[in-house]
Amino acid sequence: MDQLTRIREIAERIAGGEGMELVDVEFVGRGPTAVLRIFLDRPGGITLGDCERISGQVGAVLDVEDVIPKRYTLEVSSPGLDRRLVKPADFERFAGRQVKLVLKAPRGGRRRFRGKLRGVQEGTIQLEEENGQRVGFEYAEIQKANLVVEW
Repeated sequence: MDQLTRIREIAERIAGGEGMELVDVEFVGRGPTAVLRIFLDRPGGITLGDCERISGQVGAVLDVEDVIPKRYTLEVSSPGLDRRLVKPADFERFAGRQVKLVLKAPRGGRRRFRGKLRGVQEGTIQLEEENGQRVGFEYAEIQKANLVVEW
């Protein structure tokens, strides 16, 4: 099992035990500047206390099990208003919201799309662009997807 998968498993177990959803895990940088970021959410949002509690629990398990044998900084936070859509279920959950998508490979000369997420139909993520045109994407085509902050 690779390191990121093990970290995700630990964080998901701890977050779930506290009634929270693990949104995403990132491990970036090298050496003493490495940063492990854990993003959590739950209905009604999370608090600073939630982040502190999960940080302490995850950090302790990672240290005891020596999952990351080098020095790193652990950050635990909410995914923010422009949260990433990571799991296929996220595309269903946030149907009706504005999103930005970046594809792994261009389609029709474009990699970037923006519009209203219309959910998932027959395994295809549906997006209604600002011009009213509907476009479908396979989950595997998407490199990155984020909610757009609407004021």
